[in-house]
Amino acid sequence: MAFNGKWETESQDGYDAFLKVIGIPDDVIAKGRDFKLVTEVIQNGDDFTWIQYYPNNHVVTNKFVAGKESEMETVGGKKFKGTVSMEGGKLTISFPKYHHTCEVSGGKLVETSTASAASGPVVFVRTSKKL
Repeated sequence: MAFNGKWETESQDGYDAFLKVIGIPDDVIAKGRDFKLVTEVIQNGDDFTWIQYYPNNHVVTNKFVAGKESEMETVGGKKFKGTVSMEGGKLTISFPKYHHTCEVSGGKLVETSTASAASGPVVFVRTSKKL
């Protein structure tokens, strides 16, 4: 149940490059660059509700059971089916354009997203503190 709670962005590494690679428009990237994203996680065993509060009151909610296929939504609003795996306290899922891993490390929520580009992998790491 380590993921339970509300988390606020503390730092972001690789933000611009990653979002460009996955096709997010420049104006949207600029709006979110310094935004303190809040992620709310409700975990009950393997059942999760993962809510992210973005600029302009944009909210993305994904409900899933670890190990079972679920309908998910990307930050860009695209729906897809995917399976979130949970191993060793880490959640992992492959979104259509990138691979995403989440873990609680040192009391912080650490999300690592990796996309492929012609020049090689582009990595974005968001670290959030618990509210």
